[in-house]
Amino acid sequence: MVAPGGGAGARGKPEEAGGRAPRHPWFLQDAPGEHRAAELGHAGFVEAALGVDGKLLVSRNHAWAWPMEAARAGKVDVADLLIGHAWAWPMDAHGPLLMANKAGDTPLHEAVKHGRSAVALKLVDAEPGSGHALNVKQQTPLHIAAREGLYKVVIKINSQPWVHESFVPSDSVSGSALHQAVLGGHARVVEILLDMTPREQIGLTDSSENNALHYAAQKNNARVVKLLLNRMVELAYKRNRDLQSPLHVAAYYGSTKAMAELLKQCPDVAEMVDSNGRNALHVAIVIGKVDVLRCLLKHVRPDEIINKVDNDGNTALHLAAKLNRAPLGLLLLKDRRVNPCLLNREGRTARSITEEQTPVDSFTLFQVYFWKELKKQESIKCKAQQLPPETTPDWLQDLNQYVQQRMGTYTLVATLIATVTFSSTFTMPGGYDQQDGTAILGHRMAFKLFIFANTLAMLTSIVVVFGFIWARREQLDFRTGRVIAWSHWLTVIACLSMVASLTTSVYLTVAAKAPWLAYIVIVMGCSTPVVMFLMLGKDLFATRV
Repeated sequence: MVAPGGGAGARGKPEEAGGRAPRHPWFLQDAPGEHRAAELGHAGFVEAALGVDGKLLVSRNHAWAWPMEAARAGKVDVADLLIGHAWAWPMDAHGPLLMANKAGDTPLHEAVKHGRSAVALKLVDAEPGSGHALNVKQQTPLHIAAREGLYKVVIKINSQPWVHESFVPSDSVSGSALHQAVLGGHARVVEILLDMTPREQIGLTDSSENNALHYAAQKNNARVVKLLLNRMVELAYKRNRDLQSPLHVAAYYGSTKAMAELLKQCPDVAEMVDSNGRNALHVAIVIGKVDVLRCLLKHVRPDEIINKVDNDGNTALHLAAKLNRAPLGLLLLKDRRVNPCLLNREGRTARSITEEQTPVDSFTLFQVYFWKELKKQESIKCKAQQLPPETTPDWLQDLNQYVQQRMGTYTLVATLIATVTFSSTFTMPGGYDQQDGTAILGHRMAFKLFIFANTLAMLTSIVVVFGFIWARREQLDFRTGRVIAWSHWLTVIACLSMVASLTTSVYLTVAAKAPWLAYIVIVMGCSTPVVMFLMLGKDLFATRV
């Protein structure tokens, strides 16, 4: 049901606004029609209504004031009209241009939230100080405009006379306007703010003591990183509450582009450590991202940084062994600067840590290769040092047993598939022509599909069988794991090919006399991969080796 006056506001007919106020006391209390008119941009209706009673300018409809409706809807003509009437009001917090809703948002907050640049510019002209009004979340319109990339609004607000007060961090504040511009990824706005912000304000931090460069590092925005460093290089050496530098943050979030730019302009930032005494290399190992470690090894030069120990005496290589990060450990060992002979505070090397690890489900054949590579490098680089004695890891036997079981299973399945598909070659569906020995149904498309699927299943199975014949002769290493991984995929392909072979074979033999049965078999065959995927999900295509 439409409230009295609501239809008039929606239609935008000024003649319906005049004269109805004296007869309806609700007019001054809710004014739904006028709010609707402001939202839809009916300036004539709004002007007529305000002519009846100017107090309607601050009337509320569900906590929304007229100026907020116009700002949110982006109706410039209505905004002009309301701003003109607002000049008659005292310029205080209760005035039309600064009045706030329950969230503390003023009309300018609403305009920038909804990307209404034209309305926002007019509101700033009318009330210059509104650009720095805080809402409940302690965000100003300048914060929001910077985050949304409204560069004209940012310029307008910053060009107004304003005394920069000392910044007080709050748990609900996401830093300064510069932080928000970086968070939104708007390089142009960042440049504008850097030009218009006093130098002492550029280094402001949020509630966690992150500066704008921390944000740029998190967002992997190399261009913004370069802009910030060109303006204030000291930002690269500022730590947050956890004593993390921007490089630590970039490593944690996998921001390789930002890391490369940081290390290009400030190579010595790689020496910085956090509250645990860990540098960016340690962080890369902890989060387990190979691309981050590769980027660091490429750009970090001094050996001392690569072999830096944390508060527990662990180097990055120690952590790779301790956290079972075999791929990252192997990447470290490829770098000649990495020293595998170092002892941590417990007197253990990376090799001895690996040997003492408790078997877990995440162990793979990469772990075996990592352990063997550690032993190899120790024997070459650590001849003159006293190191913990070599032992056979407890997990090696368990992993070896697991691999042997996997190889046995794959070999059995592959042998069965090869046998079945080979026999199908001599029992072609439809039989052979007795005169020339060719297949009777050889001209059918379904027969050609049968031949293709049957041959594919047989050949992939043969590859699996011969792969494991070779693998059983070798010791466990990454090559064995590669054979198992390939065999898993080839076995899946062989099984699906065998399903296709069965389906086409049945279709060729029964379609002429029982078409319904042939189509049912086709549906069953097509549903087999779907059922397999529903049962196993992504595990259907993954194998632990």
